[in-house]
Amino acid sequence: MSTGVQVNSQKGAANFFEEVMLSTPGDTRLQMCIQCGTCAGSCPSGDDMQHSPRQLFAMIRAGMREEVLDSTAPWYCVSCYFCTVRCPQEVNITGIMYTLKNMAIKAGKFHEEEGADLSQSFVSNVENYGRSFEFGLATRNFLQHSPVELFRMATMGLGMWSRERLDLTPQRIKNIDQLKLILQKAKDIETASEIGQSEVMA
Repeated sequence: MSTGVQVNSQKGAANFFEEVMLSTPGDTRLQMCIQCGTCAGSCPSGDDMQHSPRQLFAMIRAGMREEVLDSTAPWYCVSCYFCTVRCPQEVNITGIMYTLKNMAIKAGKFHEEEGADLSQSFVSNVENYGRSFEFGLATRNFLQHSPVELFRMATMGLGMWSRERLDLTPQRIKNIDQLKLILQKAKDIETASEIGQSEVMA
């Protein structure tokens, strides 16, 4: 399957570019990126990223698969969609970041200290309770990666709890079984999409 885009004269670069596009739901519009840097300037986590979204997209075009999947940048994406909203070319930047995370996990290149396990814990909470459990999520992450930081954040946590902005126990939504059916259907669709992609890339 061809995107109709002249990415690079090297077949490997074109293949990686297409793989990212095919792995991202909907129209990524990645081929429309003009390297303006609006995404980098808009990102609240930009200073912590190893590469900006603009740099990652240039690396994808250049076929730098290993470097892209090794990058810690996607793990700093907080999914605020600020970059996506401000992009003059309407590139689905946030969706592409999710794709790069998934590809990195499958390639065994994710960085646990940068948030892969945090993402998995979040998904587990949603599957079990239908919503995020912020107290448990943050506590588990700090205990795994920065126990000292947990004590520093305790004051803020107590302040949020005193103002009833933080629950100390998880709250399960009503009709959780219906949500589980929806999530399972989404997983089935993803699996079917991956099989189809494998056949296309073969």
